[in-house]
Amino acid sequence: FLFLLIAAANLVLHQTVERIHVGKKYGDIPRGIFVVRGENVVLLGEIDLEKESDTPLQQVSIEEILEEQRVEQQAKQESEKLKVQALKERGLSVPRADTLDEY
Repeated sequence: FLFLLIAAANLVLHQTVERIHVGKKYGDIPRGIFVVRGENVVLLGEIDLEKESDTPLQQVSIEEILEEQRVEQQAKQESEKLKVQALKERGLSVPRADTLDEY
């Protein structure tokens, strides 16, 4: 019964940040107040600040991490294009990711 009560409660988070990881770098983007519907909460925990400070990750500016993320995504897209091209050359076809729900 207690679990059902908690699952139905919404969360209002104050001073939230979005953390983006790319390789061994990360950047925090301030997001402010964030509301999460209780039915979408699966797990909630607290960050151990002592362990977080021991991380080997390097914090970089928002601009730098967004650029790193863009470059990483572009490299993944290029790699995917090469895979699709190689499969086409072998007579195989792969459905596009945006049409997978149609099958």
